[in-house]
Amino acid sequence: MGNRPTFTHRDGMIADPAYVQWLSEIKSRFQQSQIKAAVRVNSAMLEFYWSIGRDLVAMKAESKWGSGFFNQLSLDLKAIFPEQTGFSATNLKYMMRWYNFYNEWVTNHQQVGDGISTSIRHQIGDQFEMPSILGIIPWRHHVEIITKCSSVNEALFYVNKVIDEGWSRSKLESSLAAHLFEAQGKAVTNFDRALPAPQSHIAQEILKNPYNLDFLSMRQGYEEKELEEALVKNVTQFLLELGKGFAYVGRQMELRIDEESVFFPDLIFYHIPQKRYVIIELKAVKFVPEFAGKLNFYVTAADKLLRGKDDNASVGLLICKTAKKTIVEWSLQDINKPLGVATYQLEEVIQRTVNEIEQRNIAQKKTIE
Repeated sequence: MGNRPTFTHRDGMIADPAYVQWLSEIKSRFQQSQIKAAVRVNSAMLEFYWSIGRDLVAMKAESKWGSGFFNQLSLDLKAIFPEQTGFSATNLKYMMRWYNFYNEWVTNHQQVGDGISTSIRHQIGDQFEMPSILGIIPWRHHVEIITKCSSVNEALFYVNKVIDEGWSRSKLESSLAAHLFEAQGKAVTNFDRALPAPQSHIAQEILKNPYNLDFLSMRQGYEEKELEEALVKNVTQFLLELGKGFAYVGRQMELRIDEESVFFPDLIFYHIPQKRYVIIELKAVKFVPEFAGKLNFYVTAADKLLRGKDDNASVGLLICKTAKKTIVEWSLQDINKPLGVATYQLEEVIQRTVNEIEQRNIAQKKTIE
């Protein structure tokens, strides 16, 4: 009778929990295989781009064939591969620049013999083959990195961030614009004295200075409470700015010592990889020494009331509008709890008054009439 349309029935099949679990595992494995396939395709394309860049550098192509070389090569490659993209003259120049960015750095460091770290040398590769780490992230990310970074150390910092935290290109662009490489780990702290040696360095790395809060729209002359409320409303963005591993615990959690003594820390977070509470106090003014004493009190309370048996020591972070390094260092000198002080960047907007809005509405109404 040939092939005829039929319904496929589930009769006789009992979908027990084991079957459902197995089906879920199949779905997960399939998704992982798709990701791996996409990475392999991306890596193969980047290796091809790397090889073109290496050829262009080795042949000194533009010097050899003249100023119109890249335009001609672009036209020729497009003719050979009409279905493919990525062969514009600009992109070909980026391929050469990408290869040369790493090639020149390794060559210069080998010549001066300045003790380049083994890990970086291994990542770049002695034969100037494309390091496998570069094959994981998309091409346009690489273009952003090599055009904005001044060193390979800085470039690899952003490469690793893209890989570890899954940054989109827009997140990469904003982090480059905020100079995250320079900011990471730059908060003024007493961690070297208040934490044991293995923990002090890694705890320092989760803080930065300054924090970029330009995702908030604050009126000129905003108050501290308004800043706090705005951050809570935009806590997802704030978590991204804090960095990977932070989880939001709460705002203005009541700390009751006795019937008359009640306090309210601004923001409490938990850093999952380091297993520690991070108490954040916000100040819409410049840093003054009194702030450190209050934050020290809150960190002590977190250690006594929140910290579990497997948690590491809690740390405190003051984020102020401005801070003078010497005053901060002196303020933290004799404090035993691990505290850090950083500043924030925030573009204030001029907010129209009610009268201005009303006058505009009246003028528009007269125009219509």
